[in-house]
Amino acid sequence: MRLPTGWLTGRGGHPRYRTSVRWWIAGRTVHALMLMALGALASLAAVIAVLWTLTEDSPRSMATRFRDGPGLLNRALDALRACVGTDSLGPEPDSVPHGLLATLASLTGALAPAVLLGIVLIKLFALRPFVWRRRASVSPARTADFPVPAGDAADHAVIAVRFYNHFDNLSVVDLRARVHLRYLEASPYDRSRVVYKKWLEVLDEKGRRADERSWLAVEKGAPFTVWIPVDAPVERLPFTEIQGKDLSAATGAKLMVRLTARTVGLGTEVADERWFDLAPEADAFEVGRFVPLLADPDTDVWTWQGWERFDEVLGEDER
Repeated sequence: MRLPTGWLTGRGGHPRYRTSVRWWIAGRTVHALMLMALGALASLAAVIAVLWTLTEDSPRSMATRFRDGPGLLNRALDALRACVGTDSLGPEPDSVPHGLLATLASLTGALAPAVLLGIVLIKLFALRPFVWRRRASVSPARTADFPVPAGDAADHAVIAVRFYNHFDNLSVVDLRARVHLRYLEASPYDRSRVVYKKWLEVLDEKGRRADERSWLAVEKGAPFTVWIPVDAPVERLPFTEIQGKDLSAATGAKLMVRLTARTVGLGTEVADERWFDLAPEADAFEVGRFVPLLADPDTDVWTWQGWERFDEVLGEDER
């Protein structure tokens, strides 16, 4: 995939792109969406109140009308009630501007409930059950949860990406994690920038190299780790190579971890992904072994020791 050198604007030109409103809504929280909807309706009501005041048939001067703070506020509140469909505006007789403004408020009031219902339905089915650790940690292979595979050097590094299912009433099964490296390099043909993607191996449940990591079931709240061999020592960041790929000439390098799973009861598939920018200023990686949780099957997972340091790495005296 070549990066475009400019935007083509003619009919049938490229690139053609659009923003999916559904996925834009799915990526926001309910609180943010409600605040944005209320803000949009309040702004529209304020505009209607100002235009209503400008076009009203009144002997008062324009300055006097706008100095009437309580009157403007009441008019804006009337417009807001009309925009949410609980009231209507009474235009002055034979006033075309007032008639248009009242119609606009009424149409908004008729459409607002449907739009809000659509937002609720999108958020209802846009499940994002996974919470990710803030950074990926980088530590020697001997710190992984598996013995060092035969033939691998113990001082080679592994990348650990951690996550957990934060819904206490949602069971997730058949979880799969895949990883790939995305970077830009000059094409050997014409030296133009080209986006390359390299599939990275991970460690499976026995610590062997595999194309993906899978879990039959995902305990609610329990953290899971995707281990990614680097195949080289990493004493400091940024990375110079990952699994044989020399990154010295690459730009825009990012690591992507993708999760797919199915939910019990709903029977729907959920997917999530996290991008880790390899640029040092992105602060997406840290050197050190992550702080583990002390699992106790006899207690609730949310009470396990270590949650307060979930985003931290072990200190020198703890390794």
